[in-house]
Parts: sequence; structure tokens; C-alpha cells
Amino acid sequence: MALVVFLRGINVGGHRTFRPTKLAEALKHLGAVNIGAAGTLVIRQPMTQARARDEVARILPFVATIVVCQGRDIAGLISQDPFAGQTVRGGVVRFVSVLAQRPRLTPSTPMRFPSSGPWLVKILTRRGRFVIGMYRRHMKVIGILGALDRLYGVAMTTRNWNTIAAIARALRDDPSD
Repeated sequence: MALVVFLRGINVGGHRTFRPTKLAEALKHLGAVNIGAAGTLVIRQPMTQARARDEVARILPFVATIVVCQGRDIAGLISQDPFAGQTVRGGVVRFVSVLAQRPRLTPSTPMRFPSSGPWLVKILTRRGRFVIGMYRRHMKVIGILGALDRLYGVAMTTRNWNTIAAIARALRDDPSD
């Protein structure tokens, strides 16, 4: 099955900017599909995660953390709907953070930040390399999400649940399956 590539810290605040469509074009020989979120690609040609990481790194005009996972893992996550039963009100965003590798630390879930008072970030659960949660739109959230690396002991990158759903659609539309 296909691989999914997530680039961390790309096109944020005017730093490390590039056009994801250009990256997908440069990786066309791998069957790359740009998902539209800054730095999210589906690679349809069978290959190892290490090779996909190397191919993307070769094209990028800067050094970036490149997280790669199996498309079947995203498909499985979508099929199990980790947000089932969660009430989502206006101003709340569902997200998935993808760990670069197996976590060194495994904090228990659920958890919330800050731990007292109104929450800004809730971590609901972790499923393999996916940390699933919700956040409120607030300036402090980016710092909290950035601190999750230390909590799990590995780098991670975060995407909105809508982006994860778009990845799943691209995987279902894969003509090579």
C-alpha cells in the first residue's frame, strides 16, 4: 500500500516556505499526490519508508523533519473513528499528531493542558504512532502542541482531522490498489 509523508514545520509563519505542489511534481515518478496541507503527500509507488524519506529530503530546499507512515495505518485510524462519542463545539479542532517513530515515553491518556481551569488541548488517546486529541483555537495552543515532543520523547507533527480524512480519500482513490 501507499506511504504517507508528513513534513514538520513547513510554511509556518513565513519560515521554511515552499510550494507543496512543486514537491509533488518533482516526485511524480513516485506517484506523489499533494494533499493540500502544507507538507502532506501520499506516495503511491511501493518503497520503504527510508527511501521515501530520502527522496523527499533530496528535493526539499532545506532540512526538515520528515515523518513517514503506512497508508494502511491512516486507513485503519479513519475506520475506527477515534472521535466517536466526542462532542465537538465551535472553536474546537480535532487533530492527529504523528510520531516520527515509536515513542520513548508513554504517558497515560486522557490528559489535558493546562491541567486545571479551562482546557486548551486535550489528548484523548494514543494509537500506535498516532496521538489523537482536540484543541481550542488559542494563541497558546501551538506551544502546547510543540511541547508534546518532550512528553513522548520523539518528534511529531500535527494535522487537522480533516486533513487525515483527505489522506484517506486519496488512499481509497489509489488506482494501483
